[in-house]
Amino acid sequence: MDTFNTMRTFRRIVELGGLAKAAEDLGMSSAGLSKQLRALEAHLGVVLIQRTTRKMSLTEVGLGYYADCCRLLDELDSLEKSVKQQSQRISGRLRVNAPLSFALSVLSPLLARFLKQYPEVTLDLAMEDRLVDAVAHGFDVSIRLRASLDDSTLVARRLASLTQVLCAAPAYLDSRGRPATAGDLQRHGMLAYSLAHAAGIAQDDDADAPAYALPAGAHTQVNNSLMLRDLLVAGLGIGALPSFLAHPAIAAGQLERVLPALAAPARHVYAVYPTNRHLQPKVRAFIDFLAEHLPAAMPADS
Repeated sequence: MDTFNTMRTFRRIVELGGLAKAAEDLGMSSAGLSKQLRALEAHLGVVLIQRTTRKMSLTEVGLGYYADCCRLLDELDSLEKSVKQQSQRISGRLRVNAPLSFALSVLSPLLARFLKQYPEVTLDLAMEDRLVDAVAHGFDVSIRLRASLDDSTLVARRLASLTQVLCAAPAYLDSRGRPATAGDLQRHGMLAYSLAHAAGIAQDDDADAPAYALPAGAHTQVNNSLMLRDLLVAGLGIGALPSFLAHPAIAAGQLERVLPALAAPARHVYAVYPTNRHLQPKVRAFIDFLAEHLPAAMPADS
């Protein structure tokens, strides 16, 4: 027996004053409703309603049972309403993982806007350039900058795109010369990002051309793009920076683009999360917010 539904049925019989009206209200036959009432009374071992051909009336036990039914069903309805409202509320602790350079350079102002827009969300941000296991570390969302994502049980949503820009300080290029071809890079000091997903560069106008690998003898490697930018600005060589770091430095005259006809494989900003099934409102709101605002926050390629 479905106890709660049977209690609701009994309540409607009492409130509407008879089987016929209750059956019509519930979309049932009077015979079917009468059968349910008899089954309930048999289950409880009491008579709840005295029935005659002309009228029905609650027994003393039935009156007490009706009152308790109303109280319990109202509490259940209140509980269900509260849970549904909570499930739609954008609140709670949001655990996010993102690359340090990207978080400091691009995400920082967006995160401030998001938290102002959703004041009931508390942010727990971990900045880490190395890839981490989002599930094992309990992250709701991981932001990844990759040319492509490996096969995974995680769900990924592409939020924006970026390029890798080969550049160097003007003073360095003045002293060492400006490369005219990719082969000229062999004669220069090369700085590299050690965690790069793809280190090759290829001709922009020939998508089928094999990627030209940056010289293997890079004399300096770092695992953080902000440090790489600072070393390039200091005039230590040529290296590839993500566009969100390269373009502001180029606009400020700190760096100069090298071999603009060469380009690294396209990279994208992804939001990666364990599942899109029963996605929590705070997670959906965060991803939607980034999808809306992140492209405008990324420096335009030039």
